[in-house]
Amino acid sequence: MATKREPMQYPIPKRKAPGLFVHKDASEFGFQFIKYEKNDGIAKVTINRPEVYNSYNLKTLMEMTEAFDDCACDDRVGVIVLRGEGDVAFCTGGDVKEYAEMIVQGKSQDMWHWMNWFVRAHDALRNTGKTSIAALNGIVVGGGNEWNLSCDVAIMADTEWKEKKDGTKVPTRYIKQVGATVGSVAAGGATQNLPLVVGMRRAKEILLFNRPMPPQQCKEWGLVNEVVPYDELDSTVEKWAKDALRQFPGSIRSTREQLNFFSNMVWGTSMGFAKDTLIRNMGGIESYFGMVGFAKKRPVDYDSIRRAAAEGADMELLFGPYVHTCGECGLEGIPLEFDFCGGCGAKLEIE
Repeated sequence: MATKREPMQYPIPKRKAPGLFVHKDASEFGFQFIKYEKNDGIAKVTINRPEVYNSYNLKTLMEMTEAFDDCACDDRVGVIVLRGEGDVAFCTGGDVKEYAEMIVQGKSQDMWHWMNWFVRAHDALRNTGKTSIAALNGIVVGGGNEWNLSCDVAIMADTEWKEKKDGTKVPTRYIKQVGATVGSVAAGGATQNLPLVVGMRRAKEILLFNRPMPPQQCKEWGLVNEVVPYDELDSTVEKWAKDALRQFPGSIRSTREQLNFFSNMVWGTSMGFAKDTLIRNMGGIESYFGMVGFAKKRPVDYDSIRRAAAEGADMELLFGPYVHTCGECGLEGIPLEFDFCGGCGAKLEIE
């Protein structure tokens, strides 16, 4: 009869070594837009905005950064699970209402500062040194897929199918990019990482056509690792998390750095340009029509921009370049399409 051997264990120290970082208990954080839990080596970060399909606003990004930073310095944590609250949405990207009201119709340069927090949040997750699992509990849209791509692996809940009035069936759970549909550029990780994950041709199909991809297609294309029924999602994620804990922490940290070499290189060398691109994009007509239209639930005639441009319209400035000067008050920089001065109201002398 074989003798049962006791496992080798690292002994609990009698004296604590000096340390620079002190982690907190998860209950000590007063988060508003995320839930944060830590139990038995597994940290769970849940985006808690189900009323807006778990889209993230600026405050959400700040809270996620703080939680991931805590995970990094908590040596008891070996795995991070990222999830969305509820059963409808994992995450649907940035809060378009916040974009529309505070950036597109506010200060477009604020997009630079917003993107700094976006990058900090993703870097905080990518640099924890811990295995991360995306638990895709519902639809994954836009920047939600960029969180999926920042995680090491992904488990996705399978879909149901709903029949539309015209008889076509659509999935209730899917992954979909929407950047060009709402007048933006998916440069927060999608344009960088999708070619590495699914290949260039498929990345272009995802980003240039913005079609919903049901779970089984996502698995076939390599966007997720496993698809399971919704009621098995949490137990499957827990199994994966426990498997991840059966690895040496230092070896995992080094392995992740090796695996992420190309991803980190592309991310690090492109994000400065991406931030600047998005600032200029947010001040243009495509973001105005796309995001304000989305926020107000108004359809957009996308081809109207091409038709107007073909007739001589400027494709970046809604009312044309700044060409007029008021003969009454001397105001300069009045847009081409204006007939009256925006300062004094006088009728412009237009040749």
